[in-house]
Amino acid sequence: MAWRKARRGKRYKNAPAIFERNLDNELLQILHELNDETWQPSGYRSFIVHEPKRRKISAAPFRDRVVHHALCNIIVPIYERHFIDDSYANRVGKGTHKALDRSTQFMRQYQYVLQCDIQQFFPAIDHEILKNILAQKIACRATMRLCEKVIDSGQGILDNQYTMYYFPQDDLFAANRSRGLPIGNLTSQFWANVYMNELDQFVKHRLHCKGYLRYVDDFLLFADDKITLHQWRKAIIEFLQTLRLTIHENRAQPKPVAQGIPFLGFTVYPTHRRLKRSKGIQYRRHLKTLYRQYKLGEITREQGKASVMAWLGHVQHGNTYHLRRTIFKEITT
Repeated sequence: MAWRKARRGKRYKNAPAIFERNLDNELLQILHELNDETWQPSGYRSFIVHEPKRRKISAAPFRDRVVHHALCNIIVPIYERHFIDDSYANRVGKGTHKALDRSTQFMRQYQYVLQCDIQQFFPAIDHEILKNILAQKIACRATMRLCEKVIDSGQGILDNQYTMYYFPQDDLFAANRSRGLPIGNLTSQFWANVYMNELDQFVKHRLHCKGYLRYVDDFLLFADDKITLHQWRKAIIEFLQTLRLTIHENRAQPKPVAQGIPFLGFTVYPTHRRLKRSKGIQYRRHLKTLYRQYKLGEITREQGKASVMAWLGHVQHGNTYHLRRTIFKEITT
């Protein structure tokens, strides 16, 4: 099952094809290594992407990805029972469009919103804290040791993207703490939810905020007055210190929902949504590139159409009819 999940969408790429050529032996070897606890993660292949902002993506070898899927097949169901309903990232049955719908619902119920996001989220995740959180739910020591190996394999990968912050509980050795999860790992996406679930539980059960939702490290709190949101903001900043996380405080300010909020590529209002201008400009450039590649025979009509339909399926969740007409008219004239 883990092998099938790992090759999904990548079956005809080189690494999955090589693995599949000797499939039985490869899977049996992984099985023996996991049972004997001799499996060791290999090195990552890293590259930089600039959409929507500059990020370092670190991809594990295909063999390691099979192990990541096998591990997640076991531990994800344990945690899914403890996640709140309004956590929408990297979960079956959730996703960006449901998060957008939920934000619209809250904007129609409340007058004010507080939007927060974590500074340097993936580089800042503290390994020791994450391991302690996982140990609260994972009773099997062998499984826990496997989790620790995968966590430790990302040590140092994102160090150059992390600016050191010191917290009141820090000692002289705080700068040497292991931190950072490779962006691109299946396990990193899941563990980000595990880590931030601590905040979710705090907001829901300690602050008693009914209008709350989160997508990775971007989260929204809704209320009918600014005073309440200011109090929650202060409490959240203090709580996040226990996770060694900080928010962008300058832009985390309560405001009326009628002003709209930038969220998941859209500007969301109580009555409608608009695609962010930068996203429209970005796709216009991408579409011109696709059209040029098609004319030169570098991609097929079907490949170009699949890319376009995927984008249309996303932006149709906003009020983008005239934008779509304008973009495609530019390309075809």
